[in-house]
Amino acid sequence: MSSSKISIKEKIAYALGDAAAGGITWKIMSIAFPIFFTNVFGLTFADAAALMLVARLFDVVTDPLMGSLADRTQSRWGTYRPWLIFGAVPFGLVFALLLFTPDLGPVGKRIYAYVLYLLMMAVYTMVNVPYGSLLGVMTDDDNEKNQFSSYRMVGAYAMGFITLLSFPYLQKMVGGTDAHQYAVLGVIFGVLAAVMTLLCGLLTKERLKPVRAEKYSFRQFADLFRNKPWIFLTLIGLCTNFFNGFRYAVAGYMISYCLGGDVTVGGLIINYTVLMAFGEVTCMIFGGVSPKFAAWIGSKRKAFVWASVICLVFSVLFFFIPMDPKFIWLMVITVILTSVGVGLYSPLLWSMYADVADFATDKFGTSSTGLIFSSGTMAQKLGGAISGSLIALLLGLAGARMIPDEFGNSVIDPTSVTDSVRTMVWSLFSLIPAAIALVMGFLAYKFPLKK
Repeated sequence: MSSSKISIKEKIAYALGDAAAGGITWKIMSIAFPIFFTNVFGLTFADAAALMLVARLFDVVTDPLMGSLADRTQSRWGTYRPWLIFGAVPFGLVFALLLFTPDLGPVGKRIYAYVLYLLMMAVYTMVNVPYGSLLGVMTDDDNEKNQFSSYRMVGAYAMGFITLLSFPYLQKMVGGTDAHQYAVLGVIFGVLAAVMTLLCGLLTKERLKPVRAEKYSFRQFADLFRNKPWIFLTLIGLCTNFFNGFRYAVAGYMISYCLGGDVTVGGLIINYTVLMAFGEVTCMIFGGVSPKFAAWIGSKRKAFVWASVICLVFSVLFFFIPMDPKFIWLMVITVILTSVGVGLYSPLLWSMYADVADFATDKFGTSSTGLIFSSGTMAQKLGGAISGSLIALLLGLAGARMIPDEFGNSVIDPTSVTDSVRTMVWSLFSLIPAAIALVMGFLAYKFPLKK
């Protein structure tokens, strides 16, 4: 299939899907939710950890089922696109409701949080699994797959940069209590996510028809575990999301407890969203050059290994930066350099999923594109859940305690933030992700497909 048949407009439309899911909803859920649930909504550390873990374990079941269901969908809009078109509005609506803090007692708020969070995970799955699978039916050209993956990551990181950079300024603009600010921003970002998802579904094309299984069978699930490339890539996907999950989820605690709050440099407010926004724009730039980097290195697999090494080296270096606001620009630079590696490997991951889906079709005779790509979203959610839960639990083990504030919400007792708590936070942003990058690089080196 010639590249002339696929327009830039369609590649941008495809990028809008992850700009909505990865750049808005998932970014806010990863970086803001740990602090939102404990410091604003009022859950304890234990409740927040349990909530995120239970929801992601729920996804271990729903993601592959959604992938198998999407593979069997037949409609006038195609196989995967209808899930984007008709799932867009529920996607934005549930996200907005999740950032609303109801006037309920502790038990009522706990129930609300669990129900809405599980519902958000279900709707996210309903939209994002078909979105990822769409890559497998838009083209059979390997270079075009890399291009689509690159556009996808540029879209996600560009929107992530906008989201994170604008978040504190929008909060200031909205005013009022923290709960009011989050509720209003939930509506704003929820509408944006819905519109982008809808446009992605309407403006993309499915050019390839999957080789469908004649009937529903659990054999497809069993075949996954006979697919060696899938096993390796699932483990790699888990590592990428552990790496990002720890860093994004702990960034807010790092600014608050290790640096004493937001750092103001001139007129620039550097809080946890702005700090990570520097990384987002770096990922956007290097996500765009990732296909050329892979071609220069010689293969996606080798490029992934080198990207992992970059993440490893600069994560270790971050640990040795003093916990002092005077070194904020050194921290920013190290975050940027770490993000070079993230930006390079992110598009490669999804292009490799398409390769694994092609391998599965050749080996087992029927398409399992949705099922294969569902493991990518499952790894994303499971990695985020376990990392988020571990952060809450490890901070508690390090000595952090919860107390009620003047509004009755649970917040961290400032007197419990000892050196051991600060060291734990610093390690969760640096040394622990570095260890994960080491494992990730080794798995990529052993990946069976040599494309």
